[in-house]
Amino acid sequence: MPKNNPKTQVKKVVLAYSGGLDTSVIVPWLKENYNCEVICFTADIGQGEELSGLPAKAEATGASKIYIEDLTEEFASHYLFPLLRSGAVYERKYMLGTSIARPLIAKHMVEIAHLEGADAIAHGCTGKGNDQVRFELTVMALDPRLKVIAPWREWDIQSREDALAYAAAHNVPVSSSLKSIYSRDRNLWHLSHEGGLLEDPWAEPEEAMFQMSVSPENAPDQPEYVELAFEQGLPVKLNGKALSPAVLIGHLNEIGGRHGIGRVDLVENRLVGMKSRGVYETPGGAILVAAHNELEQITLDRETLHYKDVVAQRYAELVYNGQWFTPLREALDAFFDATQAHVTGSVRLKLYKGNIIPAGKKSIYSLYREDFATFGKDSVYDQSDAAGFITLFGLPLKVAAMRDIVAGQKVEYDAPDYSAFKRD
Repeated sequence: MPKNNPKTQVKKVVLAYSGGLDTSVIVPWLKENYNCEVICFTADIGQGEELSGLPAKAEATGASKIYIEDLTEEFASHYLFPLLRSGAVYERKYMLGTSIARPLIAKHMVEIAHLEGADAIAHGCTGKGNDQVRFELTVMALDPRLKVIAPWREWDIQSREDALAYAAAHNVPVSSSLKSIYSRDRNLWHLSHEGGLLEDPWAEPEEAMFQMSVSPENAPDQPEYVELAFEQGLPVKLNGKALSPAVLIGHLNEIGGRHGIGRVDLVENRLVGMKSRGVYETPGGAILVAAHNELEQITLDRETLHYKDVVAQRYAELVYNGQWFTPLREALDAFFDATQAHVTGSVRLKLYKGNIIPAGKKSIYSLYREDFATFGKDSVYDQSDAAGFITLFGLPLKVAAMRDIVAGQKVEYDAPDYSAFKRD
């Protein structure tokens, strides 16, 4: 290999490792093509998979070391809850479960690279998806000196069969179980499904595909009530019991899942330019978003609530596009911190066959006050004030209409011409 080849300049790589076929094959591929040491990193972010066997598997594939870190509480506290407070939802439906996790994983990969003296990180994202952008933008933001290696953009492996053949040739142990027809990503917040039958947007998702939730048709015939308490926009109690962020989300996943809550079917616009269909299960997240929205209805003033919706859309784009570690995201978080100062109170929801039904909300900071909103004359509101308000509020419309009348132009209230409809 020529000395000026950039591959000869990589000595140690930190690989995002799941233990699946792709990342298992990447370990020997990196060693063969970059002649480097490979350190694996696995993040436990609530995906519910058995991770105890990964050290032996990573060693068998040629890795020198593996780090396995439980990041579930950090994920919930520093990523999911800020997302919840923002109200961000991508393209009307997607609650950003995969998007929000990637910066966290990449951040820890950079930290391990520093700890180990590595000069590169590697990931198993394909060249068609959004995840490659999310991983690599995080690395650029945190340490642009690190090289990023994306084997799917370099190697000749094009199919599962190619990967299995490569694994066999390099004595890489792989699972003999059949591969699902779906591409899935799971963490504490959601489970996504792509590919397979979903590539046809006319095809209804098959019920056997879902794993976190029952179908609404098979959900219990009796509704279940949940009560969530918030402090400054953060969920702190479920049904009166104080829980850590990750544990609270986990409990809501179980509750929402058995009532068919949080299913989303979306054809989304990927950052790389193509459309992609995804089906998502976000039972706990859907409940939290609904509860948070209910509480904001009574604690935020009109102008703040309306403008927050505008900002939330931009925030969703930042998260989806992998721009978490950016000055703009940090600035928007400061805005959301300010908006949540009075979002404290409790919300009661009724869960029934896929539906989240508001059943009550209260807050000591509520702006909904019967004594303020009364229709009787009082010190807050005098009905006679409305006439002047309406005159000023409608003044631009009045002036424009007067201009058209003076100019002899047709105005909206001119009588319509029915002559074309007269009978013979």
